[in-house]
Amino acid sequence: MLKILASLKQGSFKKGSAAFAICALMLAGACTTTAVEDEGPVIAAPVEQEVEDTNTDIALPAVKNRVALLLPTTGPNARVGRSLANAANMALLDLGGGDIELEVYDTAANGPERAAQRAVDDGALVFLGPLMAENVRAIRAFARSRDIPVISYSNDAEVAGNGVYVMGFQPAQSIERVVNFARSRGIDRFAALIPSGTYGRRASDAFMASVNGAGGRVTAMETYERKKSALPASVRRLTDFEARTARAAQGGIVRADGTVAPVEERIAPVSFETLLIADGGAIASEFLQSLQRYGAGPGKVRYLGTELWNADGRIASARGLRGSWYASVPDARFNQFAGRYRAKFGGAPSRLSSLAYDSVLLVQGQAANWQLNAPFPMKSLSDPDGFVGLDGIFRFGANGVAQRGLEVQEVGPGGTKIISPAPRAFQNNRVSMLVN
Repeated sequence: MLKILASLKQGSFKKGSAAFAICALMLAGACTTTAVEDEGPVIAAPVEQEVEDTNTDIALPAVKNRVALLLPTTGPNARVGRSLANAANMALLDLGGGDIELEVYDTAANGPERAAQRAVDDGALVFLGPLMAENVRAIRAFARSRDIPVISYSNDAEVAGNGVYVMGFQPAQSIERVVNFARSRGIDRFAALIPSGTYGRRASDAFMASVNGAGGRVTAMETYERKKSALPASVRRLTDFEARTARAAQGGIVRADGTVAPVEERIAPVSFETLLIADGGAIASEFLQSLQRYGAGPGKVRYLGTELWNADGRIASARGLRGSWYASVPDARFNQFAGRYRAKFGGAPSRLSSLAYDSVLLVQGQAANWQLNAPFPMKSLSDPDGFVGLDGIFRFGANGVAQRGLEVQEVGPGGTKIISPAPRAFQNNRVSMLVN
């Protein structure tokens, strides 16, 4: 059965041999995203009480197993890091202190290697984080040599495995979910606008595999540089505008009154029914004028988004994106958490902060099977039944990447609405898609 990491009902902890539940206290009472590898948008409050990650002169005997939170609490990613640190702290408070001791170590000040070494010197047996993929690469061999699991907040699936677990939201899963939903609604011909870079390469691979796997057809795909001046040309290429115009100019359509229709009226429709824009709200909105100009505007083509569209306010404010679909983790529990976060810290949390909250509850959930100062029971992280947290159901696959149950949302004039809810349980070793 699913392990409940965060319950909406007030309760206590239950631990059993076959199954256990972690019930957080009552969850009562998002930021600009760009197509970067690991970072999400943030308006975060400072850490309420920052923890010094220096060694003390007197080593006190451990009464709880120690868990290190490896995050950038200084430097350019400090706002995201501090938001995650706040969320981890809230998880412990919701647990009434829990059975673990959590310490924050700054990966930006002296580098991730130094942060990891200090954590081990302090007796840490689990690493939560780092946030950035390059920091995971920097510490994974060190952690593996000491049997320390790394539960990272990166979204880079390539760093997973051999004791590294990746909790970050995966573009491949989001694209597969929304493509499958589109196919269920009868859409057959797909196109995509893909940014250059690492994120774009992953999105491109996922898009091709998803459309082919769903029995659809990819009729057009273009890559673009993420700068405003490069966007119109990529749309012109995507829509095959030159060839369509040339074909229309070869012959004329004679109207009933004997006049010949202009070329613009004779241009054939684009070759696709739906278009994936694998970028955040700013870029998606910038594409709209060119899409309209070259025959793929709103009303003619259905737009699809990725997980980057979730919590991006510019998506709902762009009239041309109304009716678009995208898949993401469900927001209901996170929105309740965000309300409590604002009340406590005075600002909105990063959308990634749920990863820190859930990871603390995940580790705490193994406390009954984790002896003091013993290696963490990593096998428990691979439970095929999975877990339920702020972001809905998830489980780690054999490759160490978090598989998640996603919902599909449609953009409307007043925001977004759920048109296909996230599954509530895993079935037959894969997510059961509840397509409506």
